[in-house]
Amino acid sequence: MGITSSNKVINVDRIDCDGSLRVTLALTAAPDIVSNPTDIALVLDRSGSMTGTPLANMKTGAKTFIDIIAEATGGTASGQIGYGSRIGIVSFASTATTDTPLITSVNTLKNAVDSLTAGGNTNHADAFTKATQLFDPSSGNAKVIVMFTDGNTTTGAPPAPVAAAARAQGIIIYCIGLVGSDGLDVNALNDWATDPSASHVAVTPDAAELEELFAELAANITKPGATNIVIDEVLNPDFAVTSIQSPNKGTATMLNATSLRWNIPELGVTASESAVLEFFVRHVGQNPGTKLVNQSITYTDNEGNQVIFPAPTVSVECDIVIHPEECPAPVDLTIDGCSDSVVVDLGDVYMESLGRVIQMDVTVKNVCPGRRVALAAILTEVDEQGMEYQRGMKAMTLPAHSYPTCRDVLVKCIKFVVPEDLDVSGASTQAMCNPRNFKARFIAHNIDTDYRCCEAELTL
Repeated sequence: MGITSSNKVINVDRIDCDGSLRVTLALTAAPDIVSNPTDIALVLDRSGSMTGTPLANMKTGAKTFIDIIAEATGGTASGQIGYGSRIGIVSFASTATTDTPLITSVNTLKNAVDSLTAGGNTNHADAFTKATQLFDPSSGNAKVIVMFTDGNTTTGAPPAPVAAAARAQGIIIYCIGLVGSDGLDVNALNDWATDPSASHVAVTPDAAELEELFAELAANITKPGATNIVIDEVLNPDFAVTSIQSPNKGTATMLNATSLRWNIPELGVTASESAVLEFFVRHVGQNPGTKLVNQSITYTDNEGNQVIFPAPTVSVECDIVIHPEECPAPVDLTIDGCSDSVVVDLGDVYMESLGRVIQMDVTVKNVCPGRRVALAAILTEVDEQGMEYQRGMKAMTLPAHSYPTCRDVLVKCIKFVVPEDLDVSGASTQAMCNPRNFKARFIAHNIDTDYRCCEAELTL
């Protein structure tokens, strides 16, 4: 069968600017269909949401699947699937229908696909039941269900137990999902499919890609496993590899901060098997946005399997970063090879980050014992026309004192920072010695008081 499925998934859909995520690469391979005859149930969604383009594209994909299986088993001229393999068609909406049993006639299978019409709800449980009933338990053929759907279960029994019972009988389940008008529960597809779900589930939001997904699965089913597999992963430059877990098949090596290589000597040569690699990456860029995790990923093997991995994206949320000072412009200079010293006039250098710090003290008069005081300091700057511009406000609590009489309280070192780029003095240049005019206001009142509104409750 060759590579029967491939996938790439990430464990989160959102990270912080310096956040990390886990990437999972997965492959499944199985022996050649010629030496390993296979019965395949194509289970096709014809619910109401499939009306129009989705149904047309699904039909094209399903018929392409049939053609590829037939060609691989020598049936191009005869119109028959050969070497003991068979395909059956099950379609479903509110209920499921066995459109053909397991047969070898390519034309009959294609006519069954072409006759499908869309309408009704979505009953996945009945679809799995009818598909399972196609298989003969006494047959030595491998058994595969290819489930296609574009929506969530809307009628019938829960499908997960039915799919689990099929898997328990040795049936391999693959799921192809189209994100339809009513959404798609990818977790449900993962639950129905054979483990690892990462290599048995493929999902697309674009109906135009269905033919490609069906064709990739069919083409890989016909190949004799895979040997000398090499997968090269290159990350988007905004990400870096932080660690690589040991894969269950082969070895993985970090080539540099943004790339790795996974080598698998052989996979699925004598029986269906899966390979999984997990690695962790961290976002090292400075800008937010929705970003592709990988820049590219390539696959090669000795059998020429064609493998396309998904390109997952993650939403990156970064804090606002401000660079108040630009990097100084450089001045070029050259030192001759035989010179012991050089004298160069590099021009003028100006002071950066000009500004003032205003530190104020204020005395609050007649603060009585046992009374906390709320104090606000308000600073404004005044231009030549007397207009005031806000430069800041600070509010603070003065703790109560325990002296026997009311006392004055000195509040020291109330600081305001006034950068020079806020200067409204009217001077033609912003320099350190420009005079600037400010006004400071203070507001103070007691927090603690024994006054209560009529019938009000006492609060602390």
